[in-house]
Amino acid sequence: MSVTYPAPTPDAPTLVLAHGAGAGQKHPWMTRVAKGLAARGVHVVTFDFPYIEAHRHVPDRAPVLELTFQEVWRSAASEARGPLFAGGKSMGGRIASQVAARHGFDPPPAGLIFFGYPLHPPGRPSVRRDHHLPSINVPMLFFHGARDGFGSPEEMRALVAGLSDARLELVEDGDHSLVRPKRSDPAGQSIDQVLDAAAAWITR
Repeated sequence: MSVTYPAPTPDAPTLVLAHGAGAGQKHPWMTRVAKGLAARGVHVVTFDFPYIEAHRHVPDRAPVLELTFQEVWRSAASEARGPLFAGGKSMGGRIASQVAARHGFDPPPAGLIFFGYPLHPPGRPSVRRDHHLPSINVPMLFFHGARDGFGSPEEMRALVAGLSDARLELVEDGDHSLVRPKRSDPAGQSIDQVLDAAAAWITR
């Protein structure tokens, strides 16, 4: 079942946001991001993939994940009064990109937003997950931690430079969840800064 975090304005943009592989839509990171974007003028719709609903730990195969995203997207589109965006944390963002690459979203998204795109498994840089990205024909925004083992800053810069309409926002000293260590961010502001930039991009 999906959950909607409404923005104050009914005709605000809507972001359909998918969770990462390790936890569902109720994870504190997901709820913080959803509530934070809603407060910044973006409706947010979250949902659980089937394996989470079934209390399994191993993600479903890609076709199942993609179909689930498409079904939630259609439902969100039927109620949206503003532009629609797709995205997610880690695996959720990758699944959004795979649906977009094969033009599976109806209607098409106004853009895609990725919070920690999993370019490759940690320690396995040759196992790339970007071959489909050049097929996407909508704007893309990547938020990526500089300490993220799923892709180095150099790899992410090269990736984005090779795409037609993409932007990279690096979180200095950030991890895969875009969080900085307490020594460099004692107030825990890194996520708020990401949300400020994400909302500004979506509502531009």
